[in-house]
Amino acid sequence: MPLTIINTTWPLLLGMGVLMLGAGLQSTLLGLRATLEGFPTPVTGAIMSCYYLGYLLGTIAAPRLLRQIGHIRVFAALAAVASAAALVQALFVNPFAWGAMRATSGLCFAGIYVVAESWLNDRASRANRGRLLAVYMLVLYIGLGCAQFLLIPSNPSTPAPFMLVSALICLAMVPIVVSARQAPEPALPSKVRYRDLYRNSPLGVVAVALSGLISAITFSMGPVYARLSGMGTSDVATFMALSILAAVLTQYPVGRLSDRIDRRTVIAGVCTVATALAGTIAVFGAMPRVLFLALSAAFSGFVLTLYSLAISHVNDKLEPAQTVAASSSLLRLNGAAAAAGPVLAGSLMAAFGPSAYFATLACLTGALTVYDLWRKSRRRPVPSAQKGPFINVQPHGMTGQVAAGLDQRPDRPAEGAAVGERRARVRDVQ
Repeated sequence: MPLTIINTTWPLLLGMGVLMLGAGLQSTLLGLRATLEGFPTPVTGAIMSCYYLGYLLGTIAAPRLLRQIGHIRVFAALAAVASAAALVQALFVNPFAWGAMRATSGLCFAGIYVVAESWLNDRASRANRGRLLAVYMLVLYIGLGCAQFLLIPSNPSTPAPFMLVSALICLAMVPIVVSARQAPEPALPSKVRYRDLYRNSPLGVVAVALSGLISAITFSMGPVYARLSGMGTSDVATFMALSILAAVLTQYPVGRLSDRIDRRTVIAGVCTVATALAGTIAVFGAMPRVLFLALSAAFSGFVLTLYSLAISHVNDKLEPAQTVAASSSLLRLNGAAAAAGPVLAGSLMAAFGPSAYFATLACLTGALTVYDLWRKSRRRPVPSAQKGPFINVQPHGMTGQVAAGLDQRPDRPAEGAAVGERRARVRDVQ
């Protein structure tokens, strides 16, 4: 990667890394603090789901705001509102205020990701885009993973960590705003019908939706599960950090494997392994701490590749001119499913106890395995010559992936979609 690209993008990468520290801390903090306050688990799930509802609104509103008032103003305004939302959560500890502010945070982060990722796309070229976005994803995951350890020095039962979240979001503005030179000129994405997408790739569409459910449960209800299982603050932080950082190790090898063999086989394999891991934790329950952390990290590492695999599988069936519109539609499908995830898991955990967390995840990945194998029996695999490269993306919410369709310049017909999809999100942290 040319040194000039690093010189022009490091402030953006630094700012997004700091932003992920705040976003990752805020998500885990809310789940942990809600259990300390005695919120019913379904209520906690509803609060966490509000983020995804706001995120969906943000993906719709942000591109239009960019066209009207520009990147710098949108970023600064949304970061300021997101910072204020964290402070409101510290002042008013009740489900209604937290749900409203959670939705506000989702809307703001969606807009922030649009700004950052469209800028990154504008500064990249065909020759270095893949490597630059891989570095971007690495920065986001490291920020999210390290954020979990900020819970340890701060007391989750006090306003202090909320103030830290607010400060980190504010600090994230500095390198990005200062480094801004010339904003790109985005174009609004076109629309594509879901039934056409499903007709082209039934497994891909279903996998996109289920990956939204799974990632939202993992990121939003993971802290709640850990606390209800009797873990202390440091153990919760370690559990979440390992779950997030494990995905850094699995994305590339799983993606490379899916480029070489039928992606449906890889999806089925990933789901089978994930189902076995989650089922083992749910069934056996008590086990040595090191073994539990290893199994849970392995589960997250595998399951968080599903969105990338699903998007890559869908794109294998599309013409290059269709990928931009398709990525935008699939992103919203993933987000809509994600909004239901925390509510579903929270209700089941309230009814059956903390073990329902991994049992729910095992059922979802098991169901996708069965559907995958059924689809394989109904349709031939995509020929190797027609397969596109693996797209390293994450579910929205944890990381960006919302700039889909913003870059539709003639010299980049199919790359806007890749930029819009590349965080798995993080999918997410939200």
